[in-house]
Amino acid sequence: MQNLTLTWQTSGGAGVALFGAAYAAKRWGKPGLGLACREAGTLLALFTLWQLVGHLSLVSTDHALDRAEWIHRTELDWGLPDEAAWQRVAREYPWLISASNYYYATMHFGAMIALLVWVFVRHRDRYAWVRNTVVLTTAACLLIQFLPVAPPRMLPGNGFVDVAAEYGQSVYGGAVGGVVEAQLSAMPSVHVAWCVIVAVAVLAIARTPWRWLAVLHPVLTVYVVVVTANHFWADGLVAVGLLMIVYLVLNAVAGWRGSADRPAAVEWEKAKETAAG
Repeated sequence: MQNLTLTWQTSGGAGVALFGAAYAAKRWGKPGLGLACREAGTLLALFTLWQLVGHLSLVSTDHALDRAEWIHRTELDWGLPDEAAWQRVAREYPWLISASNYYYATMHFGAMIALLVWVFVRHRDRYAWVRNTVVLTTAACLLIQFLPVAPPRMLPGNGFVDVAAEYGQSVYGGAVGGVVEAQLSAMPSVHVAWCVIVAVAVLAIARTPWRWLAVLHPVLTVYVVVVTANHFWADGLVAVGLLMIVYLVLNAVAGWRGSADRPAAVEWEKAKETAAG
């Protein structure tokens, strides 16, 4: 099973083409089309960077397994639940493992793409906030991922099993379109960061009571990445910590911009009152 079909070369080329199309659309007086092309190009550029970091992290694999061992040992010392024990329970139900593998492979990008399209089409005024959150959080995760860290499934001595490979559902083998995802960039978990972004965005933007169902996505994702042994608890905690920092930064920038705009707004109101008088 493969969840991606683009190499970094292909996605990078497509991103450049979309940026070119955005420029052409703007020149032709099609701002809506240009904006859509630009945003799609931005996301492809982000994907390309993610792919590149994965390849670069594989250049130096020294101590990647040692770091994973240290994370697992430290979690147990701190009293966190043993991920290997969670996986052993889940493996008693083959359908649950198969479903978890499928969720891991499809919902990471599927949910994020659905969110971005929904916000872009239906809530354009909130799109920049969502897009900036995705870009900044992913970039922060990628910077850390330059330091190779193995996922739990590479630690059979600690009781972990690569259930995706066992069930023939691995997204890391049998590359379609030449994709070879990074296997040593487990810390922090972009899967966890993105699922929280999706849930927060839906809760903040939607108005229907059904929006609370979005909370299920991060709950399921965290469970899935643990029982498939793709991430430690720590991978997700660090990712959420980075996301919280990004939210604080975006909020501070928005507040600063609002303060900068207020004097101009006051002067505008005074001008209107003077004109009316």
